[in-house]
Amino acid sequence: MGATTYLVSNVRIFDGSGAPPYEGQVLVHGPRISQVARSPEARLAVEDCQKIDGRGAILMPGLVEGHAHLTWPSSIERVINTMRLPIEEHLLVTAQNARITIDHGFTSAYSAGSLGERFEPVLRDLINAGYLPGPRLRASALEKGAEGVMGVPAGHDQTHDRDIPGLVAYVKAMKELGCDTIKFLMSSDEGFAVGGAQQLLYTENEAQAIGAAAREAGIWLACHAQAAEAVKRACRAGFRCIYHCTYADEEALDMLEARKHEVFVAPAPGLLYARVHEAGGFGIGRAEAERMGAVSGLELMAQVYPRMRKRGIRVLPGGDYGFPYNPVGRNARDLQLFVDLLGFTRIEALVAATRYGGELMDMDVGVIAPGKLADILLVTGDPTADVAILQDKRRIPVVMKDGAFHRFDEPALRAHVPESDQRAA
Repeated sequence: MGATTYLVSNVRIFDGSGAPPYEGQVLVHGPRISQVARSPEARLAVEDCQKIDGRGAILMPGLVEGHAHLTWPSSIERVINTMRLPIEEHLLVTAQNARITIDHGFTSAYSAGSLGERFEPVLRDLINAGYLPGPRLRASALEKGAEGVMGVPAGHDQTHDRDIPGLVAYVKAMKELGCDTIKFLMSSDEGFAVGGAQQLLYTENEAQAIGAAAREAGIWLACHAQAAEAVKRACRAGFRCIYHCTYADEEALDMLEARKHEVFVAPAPGLLYARVHEAGGFGIGRAEAERMGAVSGLELMAQVYPRMRKRGIRVLPGGDYGFPYNPVGRNARDLQLFVDLLGFTRIEALVAATRYGGELMDMDVGVIAPGKLADILLVTGDPTADVAILQDKRRIPVVMKDGAFHRFDEPALRAHVPESDQRAA
């Protein structure tokens, strides 16, 4: 059977480059974008194809979740008040979360840690083989830091062979297990213990050993780093993705800027926002949110991340979804927080969630251009004018991945009245 060809017309294209949307057409052949026509006059003439009328919707790249926790149980479909489930149930919930993630327009996900060492490599391979619906996944191992920290199972070796030979062996073992990345907790967190953000969990020598072992094994490194020194140690050790960076000082920002073509950062503001504003029903009031560092964390992010943006450091939205009060499926809220809290324009937030996300994944995704993988959304509304519409999956009636439709809600697409038609009426 030959590859299917689709011609998508009557759309405005946000291509992920940062340019405003333009009218055009996109030709998809098999798993990739074949051609892009950039104006109404440059029509694509294709004989043997399936034609799709976008009805004036925005066509854009699939979103990329830069801090995924698919194994963290809670979703918008099922809130679970524990992180510890029987392994059989946990595997099924993880698969459910993968489906929910792509349902909401996230066609790629870069893991920031798993609650099972083999969960994500197996999930990734089943998704890639077409047996399960879900995003493209860069699979991670357990979060590594100290027992009692979220993401580290109770009873797990709390030192996980913390001498340098043990760390080197662990990195090699995770590569052999099939992981794409390993997340280490370079610092603790205020949410774990008062003053935890300044508690360093790896020495300089340990960080350097981890970095050298990862380069030799050919595996990426990510880390949770709150303290400025934790960020610096991760930079010096060659970590690829550094999460939070809440207390980054000028030297840390200089180091991140010097590696801006190699490193990515992600603040994960959604979790802190949820703790401050939405977690009352889960026993986290204002005082508890302050104790957990959520209030001060949001304030610090609002100071640090506009400076990163000005320095050209690649900042990614997404993260820490999977808590009962911050469930999987709400991931697109981070784009609005980038605009409201961190000083990004709407288009900059979208570029972060598409093009920068594709660069993080190191895959041909995140932009609409010939030769790129056909991970495409049709959005009934203009996210460059209002990124909040991406939080409503009903506004994303079409989700395509690899040139195949994960979802095609034709009635919702047909019901869309372009803004230009609304104004004319």
